[in-house]
Amino acid sequence: MFSGLYEKLINREEKLSLIGLGYVGMPIAVAFAGKMNVIGYDLNRKKMELYKSGIDPTREVGDEAIKNTSVEFTDDETKLREAKFHIVAVPTPVNDDHTPDLTPVEGASRILGRNLVPGSIVVYESTVYPGVTEEVCVPILEKKSGLRCGVDFKIGYSPERINPGDKVHRLETITKIVSGMDEESLGCIAKVYETVVRAGVYRARSIKVAEAAKVIENSQRDINIAFMNELSIIFNKMGIDTKSVLEAAGTKWNFLPFRPGLVGGHCIGVDPYYLTYKAEAAGYHSQVILAGRRINDDMGRYVAENAVKKLIAAGKNVKNARVAILGFTFKENCPDTRNTRVTDICSELREYGINPVIADPVADSDEALRLYGVKFTDISGIRDADAVILAVAHDEFRNLGVDDIKAMSGEGKTILLDIKGMLDRDEFENAGCLYWRL
Repeated sequence: MFSGLYEKLINREEKLSLIGLGYVGMPIAVAFAGKMNVIGYDLNRKKMELYKSGIDPTREVGDEAIKNTSVEFTDDETKLREAKFHIVAVPTPVNDDHTPDLTPVEGASRILGRNLVPGSIVVYESTVYPGVTEEVCVPILEKKSGLRCGVDFKIGYSPERINPGDKVHRLETITKIVSGMDEESLGCIAKVYETVVRAGVYRARSIKVAEAAKVIENSQRDINIAFMNELSIIFNKMGIDTKSVLEAAGTKWNFLPFRPGLVGGHCIGVDPYYLTYKAEAAGYHSQVILAGRRINDDMGRYVAENAVKKLIAAGKNVKNARVAILGFTFKENCPDTRNTRVTDICSELREYGINPVIADPVADSDEALRLYGVKFTDISGIRDADAVILAVAHDEFRNLGVDDIKAMSGEGKTILLDIKGMLDRDEFENAGCLYWRL
């Protein structure tokens, strides 16, 4: 039943479907469309209309690629019945209490289950804790389809490694981990991904191994950034510039080049909670991982506190102060505002009675308004700010100079908090500005 599926896909006798067309799913769909017939499904009708119009709201592949792709974009779930190879790439966020929110992946499984046909292979790309694919998703697929896993359909897991906003590390250039429930499914899944991934694939020993590999990748990064953030707090108390320390230490060949900063987004700030949740269920309380999470989750408050300290040092009133924040997305050069930690800075400033004014030429303004109630100000319209916080390292901000920041500032000393250390510290301090960075 499953033999020859790869060949049929390549010969365009069968179709591949991509379920979830966001920052991860859409580039995957476009990549595969160059090799086979692809159905791109998402229940967000507005997003589908943009894709059909040749507009890429994610900026991941660009409008031209969307206009020229052969992906059949649809919000009609019954179209999934035309496909035999399915890739599920929906987000896996956390709840307010930091427990995994499997609602999107469960919902996608129900939709797919209703439209699953015999002889299909289903591959999950969503980041989950070990066991979700087989213990949560498979029962849903079986219940909704009336089919039996291993007999009527097979499953696999291939964790996404796309880095939103990164034009170098793409689907095609990153080694792809693949796994399947048995040798037959693994072989087919590996061959399918090898058609688009130039860097090659790595065949994991099992689905749980692949799930675990993904969740520790970002947990490792989270811990390393937490260490940098803790160093920043320590060195700030000592009056030592952290960036200068890291540049000096970086001259050693094996020093890891991590930097302090806000940790948001859908992976680094989320995946560790998936791992620690499963660890708790297994009877182990994480110490290192959760300690790193606590540090990183608190950095927005830390930045806001230092903004208040600079206002006081400059002799400015804190209450009703006007603070300009440049950048609101969770990372540079990416329009995605979901799970941004810049909002923590805004919330903390408001606790002090400070009015944040936010500008972000890259961010999805509709999304920011819907999720956070935030309305952006055009950067050219920012004037009379008591302090400026450069929060996100967008390329648009890299050429800002002293005159630009002073033009945004009001009377008194110009205050700049450069969270990512983008600008020249000496230039601003020599110009008489109060400059601070992590």
